[in-house]
Amino acid sequence: MSLQEIRVAVIGAGMAGKAHAAGYKTAPTVFSGELPPVRLVSIADAYEPLARETARRFGFERFDTSWQAIVDADDIDVVSVVVANALHREIVEALLASGKHVLCEKPLSDTIADAEAMVSAAEASDRVARIGLTYRRSPGIAHIRNLVRSGELGAVLHINGFYWTDYGSNPNAPMSWRYKGPNGSGALADVGSHLTYLAEFIAGSEFSEVRGGQLSTVIGERPRPVGNVVGHEGGAVSDEYEAVENDDIASFSGSFAGGGTATLQVSRVSQGHPNSLGFEVFCERGSAIFDFRSPGQFQIFTPQDSDAGYRTVTLGPHHPYWRGGLAMDAPGVGVGQNEQFVYQARAFLEEVAGVPESESLPRNASFAEGLHNMQLIDAVAESAAEGGRTVDVPALENALL
Repeated sequence: MSLQEIRVAVIGAGMAGKAHAAGYKTAPTVFSGELPPVRLVSIADAYEPLARETARRFGFERFDTSWQAIVDADDIDVVSVVVANALHREIVEALLASGKHVLCEKPLSDTIADAEAMVSAAEASDRVARIGLTYRRSPGIAHIRNLVRSGELGAVLHINGFYWTDYGSNPNAPMSWRYKGPNGSGALADVGSHLTYLAEFIAGSEFSEVRGGQLSTVIGERPRPVGNVVGHEGGAVSDEYEAVENDDIASFSGSFAGGGTATLQVSRVSQGHPNSLGFEVFCERGSAIFDFRSPGQFQIFTPQDSDAGYRTVTLGPHHPYWRGGLAMDAPGVGVGQNEQFVYQARAFLEEVAGVPESESLPRNASFAEGLHNMQLIDAVAESAAEGGRTVDVPALENALL
């Protein structure tokens, strides 16, 4: 890598790819640590009009129409991989072999075997390989986690969480890769992967076992698309239908290795909920509620609040990522999902540049954590396939939780 600049590319120009591109564009403007100049080189997507427009919109120098062009380029150091899960392994392995640093979208892959191979490739490489677990970057969520870790709320007894979305609620929406693959790779892997790592993040401990797994498919077939399908958007469809292969709704309970339990539910067919993530965590010395529909605040209850119930806390400069991480870092200034991609990109660029890790900007998760998340999802799917029985989750070593 050039010590004078960090040269960036993004593979995938859909909804999440745009979020990565915007994150890199803004990352140099947040926080005050030293960072080499960031050069936005290329956006790659097989759909040329989308690649061209995304590159123009976010200020990248050019666009490419294949991921191989990014692998072969000698003017790129850092690459985000934001494409269909089944493509991750081949692309990531090729990027690492070509000497590039990689930030991969979650889930790490679509099979445990491929994810294990990606972990091995990362361990064998001297490049930085990370997975983006963006909700860890939400100031409210990070602060609640700190309240647990510091002992102020005490040990976690139970977490009740949900992630409801409605992108799959229209039965006439076109078939896409999101509806392909076995049960466990639908809503559970898509939005459930976020909720599961957040539960572990809040508890400060990984799941040791899961039970009561339930997977449901309520829209059994979808029309084949005519043309390209971008992100969750609709589009023209044909008269031919294909079977949906995975889950629209998923739920399970589980136990943490460090104590405490959780009950989680996710859906992609919850009409009226475009992106509703929330949880309530019950601890030894109090409780907290977070709802991403109001990301600039959280609720907290402690014994001294017994007469008043939960009180609302407005986020501000004393909470994670706020001071120095927002252009206007005053109390009550809005923050949401887009900023999480900025903080993720900044942390990744700092690690690539060798900037020492700071308490205010922790590193991104490792590929090993991405593999663990997939093993957890796989255990839930196994529990569901076997009538809800209890299934052990492989232990995570060297966790960054």
